[in-house]
Amino acid sequence: MKAVVVLVVTWTVLVPQILTRAQAAADRDSRVSVSYVPPKDPAHRAIYEQLGQLRFLEKLQRLLTPFRLPRALLVKLEGCDGDANAFYESNVITVCYEYIDQLWKTMPAQTTAAGVTPADAIVGPLFDTCLHEFAHALFELLRVPVLGREEDAADQVSAYIMLHLGKAEARRLIGGVAYAYKTEADAATAPPTMTQFADVHGTPAQRFYNVLCIAYGADKQLFGDLVEKGYLPKKRAEDCKDEYRQVAYAYEKLIGPHIDRGRAKKMFDKSWLPTQRYRCRAGPARRNRNDALIRDQTAGSLASRSGRSAFRNIRAKWLGYASACFSKVCHVA
Repeated sequence: MKAVVVLVVTWTVLVPQILTRAQAAADRDSRVSVSYVPPKDPAHRAIYEQLGQLRFLEKLQRLLTPFRLPRALLVKLEGCDGDANAFYESNVITVCYEYIDQLWKTMPAQTTAAGVTPADAIVGPLFDTCLHEFAHALFELLRVPVLGREEDAADQVSAYIMLHLGKAEARRLIGGVAYAYKTEADAATAPPTMTQFADVHGTPAQRFYNVLCIAYGADKQLFGDLVEKGYLPKKRAEDCKDEYRQVAYAYEKLIGPHIDRGRAKKMFDKSWLPTQRYRCRAGPARRNRNDALIRDQTAGSLASRSGRSAFRNIRAKWLGYASACFSKVCHVA
């Protein structure tokens, strides 16, 4: 008998289902449009349907409405012929279904020692990837000068935006992003070759420390344990405040003039990530292995002792939780 997963999401700040007139007008004025392209691979069909039902891209679209763009920008989910990737090109941001599927494969079975929940391990990297590609779009559309590698700058813009979505959201998102980078770095089975350092992106290990540094520099109190527990070396931490200030100055100087501050405050001050209660009920055949577990967590934990095999048949639908940060209730059967 299939396991039935029920995700009951309780918002810390109630977000109305029906947009106000002002919000609706803001959405109409936005130059950002979204599209769910039917997947080429049948295995991705459930991801496509679930994210569409939960209106993931529409919520991302609304978050980006404060940015005044000179041209239209399309954000779409699409199959990429097996390439787990995301990219920006010619006024279009593409996030591949293969990339979302990969996030599930590296998701921890339960909350990690660092406090990263399975949900955050998906939400964080997905959110970061969307904002990273949006940063590339900003650089081109607004003709923002970039000193240094553009990929590093895009990482910094994404982190800067996430750090301004609220303390609880920032902590969870940064944790999820760091988890993804560390997982990728730990997966290496051999020392990196010389040519790997020729990539336009930093190595996963470098990006791991960079995102922790900008977070620590932004809020030493909120992210102080990163140094205390040894995740961020003390030597690097000494300069993180200056690194954050450098990013903040560049962002406010070059991108800030293109932001509607009134709309930004309304959007960024909302609580985008929910708390949740997670319950897993298994059929008799699996009950011994998959003990029912109910756990309420104010920080928004999604943890279970259930073996990953219990979720094989519903993995793509479960991935829809990545957009449940914008939904009150998500039922996955």
